[in-house]
Amino acid sequence: MSGEGLIAQLRQYLDFKSGGWFRYCLEGLFNYLLGWIPGLVGIFLRWVFFRLIISGSGWMVSEPGVKIFGSRWIEIGSGVYLGEGVFLQGRPGGLKIGDKVRIMPGAYLNVYNYRGLEASRIEIGEEAVIGVNAIITGQGGVKIGRKVIIAPGVKIMPVEHNYQNPQIPIKDQGIQAKGIVIEEGAWVGAGAIILDGVEIGKNAVVGAGSVVVDSVPAHSVAIGNPARIIKAPEGIQV
Repeated sequence: MSGEGLIAQLRQYLDFKSGGWFRYCLEGLFNYLLGWIPGLVGIFLRWVFFRLIISGSGWMVSEPGVKIFGSRWIEIGSGVYLGEGVFLQGRPGGLKIGDKVRIMPGAYLNVYNYRGLEASRIEIGEEAVIGVNAIITGQGGVKIGRKVIIAPGVKIMPVEHNYQNPQIPIKDQGIQAKGIVIEEGAWVGAGAIILDGVEIGKNAVVGAGSVVVDSVPAHSVAIGNPARIIKAPEGIQV
């Protein structure tokens, strides 16, 4: 590979990862220097630095080990808590975290828009909780309403690989990405998997370990693999 080709690939990597070399350097400073300072001093320094490079306002707490990339596409509200080892990757379309959201240790949020999809984004409403080691990707768009509980180990993935021709590698058949919506007050139990195209209604419950492939009406309870509704408001057939 020529020197020019190597430089072009490096520039592309920096653009994808952080939105340019300058942002990449700033994020490296945060992730690998300030990111490991313990105690209140570390929390204060990370808050000051966050507010220099990320949209939003107000006090927030970032524990040691938090990593951020693509900060130019991230917005974080006031009163947000980021637990140890949280990973945030912004991309075009945006990663928006509302006021008083709690993102617990080890959670992974990646807008993952490397294909230039118009709908790609992650939006988390006020006072929502994202549990320990939860994974949220945003290819088709994810919208999580206010006061939603996402329990530990949940996976939310708004993308599906096409599979029309068994003679062609799946990787070469493209994707579809319809998006996922989880409305206000819902609770997604530990280890559940929410797949593309699903909407979970207001104050609905998804049982632990469930695999959700169809939408869940408001005020309903769904469990199992694939998830089925076991309790629903009057007028909705179970």
